[in-house]
Amino acid sequence: MMEIKDLHAKQGNVEVVAEVFDKASPREFDKGGNKGRVCKAKIKDSSGSISLTLWNEECDLVNLGDRIKLTNGYVGEYQGELQLSAGKFGKIEVMEKAPPKKNFEEPPKVIEDDLEDEEDSEYVEEEFF
Repeated sequence: MMEIKDLHAKQGNVEVVAEVFDKASPREFDKGGNKGRVCKAKIKDSSGSISLTLWNEECDLVNLGDRIKLTNGYVGEYQGELQLSAGKFGKIEVMEKAPPKKNFEEPPKVIEDDLEDEEDSEYVEEEFF
């Protein structure tokens, strides 16, 4: 297994395990009659972070917070930034899905000490409780 800090441009046969900490929305493209989707993500391990380019089905496979394993990946460079990709011969596996998000928010808490007088206190109780 490799560490992200050790990756360099034009490196192939890359194998890393990392966490997805940022992901953009996929965009569609049409290049020479070939249609597809691409999106950018950022992954990190204990040594650093790198951009990850996701193609087609990979855009749906990988989500924010997932722990992934990239096997036989390739490191490219675009505008001076290293970019990792599974490419034609690599594979991305989700080793651990992100924990589910809570779909609710806790109601605001009223702290009695912050209220200036009794009338305000009663008003707050009627409105929020």
